Amino acid sequence: MTFGFASSAATSISTPADSASRLARMLEPAEWAAAGIPLLRNPREVVSGLHARHRPTPATAVVAVLDHEERLTASASFARRAVPTDGWEFRNALLAHLRRVIPHDLRRRTPVRTAVLLYCRDGDERWTEEDGAWMWGLRDACTLHGLRCGAYITLTRSGWQVLGEGRGGRRPHSGSTPGDLADASADEPLPAPRTASGAAEPLRRTAAR
Repeated sequence: MTFGFASSAATSISTPADSASRLARMLEPAEWAAAGIPLLRNPREVVSGLHARHRPTPATAVVAVLDHEERLTASASFARRAVPTDGWEFRNALLAHLRRVIPHDLRRRTPVRTAVLLYCRDGDERWTEEDGAWMWGLRDACTLHGLRCGAYITLTRSGWQVLGEGRGGRRPHSGSTPGDLADASADEPLPAPRTASGAAEPLRRTAAR
């Protein structure tokens, strides 16, 4: 398995201590691949379904919760805020949206639901520090919400890929027209957009069942 590396698109003036803290809150591809993240049985179906529901554009994150049969339980999408690339910031954003769309599973001894993250961004498919921060944020948010940490998927102009697995495809991509939701999942209707009460920014799409 081969990974490329690219610099993060998000840059800011910071002190060495701030930079060191942010670097500690990101995961390298090798760390992610060794973390035992459960494999998606049908990643193309998951990606196509989320793309049809949320119609993500660059700098949009889609967090989704799947049950033990890989059926969509809940999902939410939101625009990435203009903050430094920091897993702690991303963790807080993911956790806030998870709390809005699905109750936590902290009372369970073993998580039965899995959260996956689809992030649409500019650039190519190579791993960036921003990807590493999203990975760290997803893993930590899952722990705090009682979920299993699932796949991290990027959507770029080249297509989609499940980082750490080497699986991907050319469509959908960051500029493609969303397909028919019925093609992705015939039994789940397209949810109407709504704004979460008290949220700093609106959810682009929210689905819950």
